Amino acid sequence: MTKKHLKKRGNSIGRKLLPIILLATIVISLFIIFKPNDDITIKKENKEKPTQEEIQEMKIAEEIKMLIESMTIEEKVAQLFIITPDVLTNGVEETVAGIGTQEALIKYPVGGLIYFTKNLIAPEQTKTMINNTKEFNSQSNQIPLFFSVDEEGGVVSRIANNNNFEVTKFKNLNQFETIQEAYMLGDTIGAYLKDLGFNLNYAPVADVYTNSANKVVKERAFSSDPMLVADMVVEEMRGFKEHNIILSLKHFPGHGNTTHDTHFGFAMTKKTLAELEESELIPFKKGIDAGAGMVMMAHISVPNIIGDNTPASLSFFMINEVLRNQQGFKGVVITDSLSMGAISQNFSSDKAAILAIQGGADILLMPKDFHTAYIGILNAVTNGEISETRIDESITRILYLKKTSLQW
Repeated sequence: MTKKHLKKRGNSIGRKLLPIILLATIVISLFIIFKPNDDITIKKENKEKPTQEEIQEMKIAEEIKMLIESMTIEEKVAQLFIITPDVLTNGVEETVAGIGTQEALIKYPVGGLIYFTKNLIAPEQTKTMINNTKEFNSQSNQIPLFFSVDEEGGVVSRIANNNNFEVTKFKNLNQFETIQEAYMLGDTIGAYLKDLGFNLNYAPVADVYTNSANKVVKERAFSSDPMLVADMVVEEMRGFKEHNIILSLKHFPGHGNTTHDTHFGFAMTKKTLAELEESELIPFKKGIDAGAGMVMMAHISVPNIIGDNTPASLSFFMINEVLRNQQGFKGVVITDSLSMGAISQNFSSDKAAILAIQGGADILLMPKDFHTAYIGILNAVTNGEISETRIDESITRILYLKKTSLQW
């Protein structure tokens, strides 16, 4: 074969192979460019894989969902209340927990109990009463109780101000000067509350003392400086957390600017929301960010915010828009005692309870007439005034707090 023929044949083969070579080059290039990067893939898989914390949260959510589905409406409504042991037993038992408590908890599986000085005779009596109540509750109810008390330190201390209890007595909060003192307050009170059997304390006081005519929180508020109050609140919370005590910041949106006492009747602040944000709301926000599980609503009126004299504890705007949406609170909202004058002088027990739940509260603390309030909520659900879905929202928050805080 001549060189000429070989050259022609070579050119022919080259032309035929060229497309194949080009295609192979493109495929190889694409493979190199788009080849899965093992590191990226692993990171992506790790990112998409739930963390142990997320898995635990999903487990808790599912357990709560299943429990709520198994509850009767009567059980759900009872869970919304915290009352005194004497109210639970119709006055039969206020310093002991016996057959009266056992039978009452079967009929009314309430969310919790609150104890006052008259209920607390001595350390051993208190421990026995709480332990017996806990045992009776576990026999008929799978949901644990809140065992609560007002132990702020200083003037409002149901235990420390009782001479039968040898615990540290603190000066009034307005005499505290350093955050170290605030931490010691929480740590000390938390230790003896846990020892006695309590798991919920209505503290810290997050009020800012901004009105010299105010007598309600004068001795109970840390300061007139909102930033100092905020720092004190956070440190006090840190002390309590050493002992796994659930806390309730109070009294939202701040009782420090009022001149009257909601224990005895109407009280209000003339401040606007913008003014509250510059002062009274600062400690609450800091406390919420620090992990407060509960916030107590005050019965004060805020007409320059909502346009009427509806107490904040019954106000949908104050609870849902201000506390939940603006302050970012996802936990349990509890009313201040519904037997206080600001409520009981203006609303029947059933009406106050209904308005509080409609407003967004989760727990109804001490209605003046528990049985009337309980039946009132049941009837409101039956007639559609309150949806069962709304009740379930509160029960979900209550059960979540109990699941994550009470080793249940």
